[in-house]
Amino acid sequence: MNVGTFLGIFALMLLLELPDKTMIATIVMSTRARPSSIVIGASSGFVVQMGIAVGAGGLLTLLPAHVKDLIVGVLFLGGAAYLLLTRESKVEETGSREASAEYASTRLREIVTAFSVIFIAEFGDLTQIQAANFTVKTHQPLEVFLAGSLAMISVSFLGAYGGQQLQRVVPLKWIRLGGGLIFAGLGLYTLISLATS
Repeated sequence: MNVGTFLGIFALMLLLELPDKTMIATIVMSTRARPSSIVIGASSGFVVQMGIAVGAGGLLTLLPAHVKDLIVGVLFLGGAAYLLLTRESKVEETGSREASAEYASTRLREIVTAFSVIFIAEFGDLTQIQAANFTVKTHQPLEVFLAGSLAMISVSFLGAYGGQQLQRVVPLKWIRLGGGLIFAGLGLYTLISLATS
């Protein structure tokens, strides 16, 4: 995989995760516990989930090309619909609710709680589905895993140390709109390519 593709996957995964419930959960948890504990726990949860997603994407590569492309195109369009049609208030409410279990305690308990919240919240999440998509599209599971994991670790740092300030500068609705339009374009491109091949 070339550097441009790696950076593209990193940027898209970062963009997708910024307006997500797990980003909100990370912000909320960091107001109730040590940010460093939240970064360690959340990053670990994200990395484990990225491994699961890339593994699932690897299994999808075993399908015939036209079936695989149809699935990838539909998943991209589904991701676009989620980003464009889900209200920010619902995402924020879900993230706050998932993070409500976090409270001041030992460092290990904070790390385990952050890991658990993120690990559970990421099952079937948009970024996990898109990591599987990228694995199918690129046939580069290690690179997708590394780019996706670095993006998710970046989200952990941003959420724990600067999430509230970031949301003041770039509203979630603009991040969601940008991500939704990018994924709509990728989905349409994939389906049109399939139809014309």
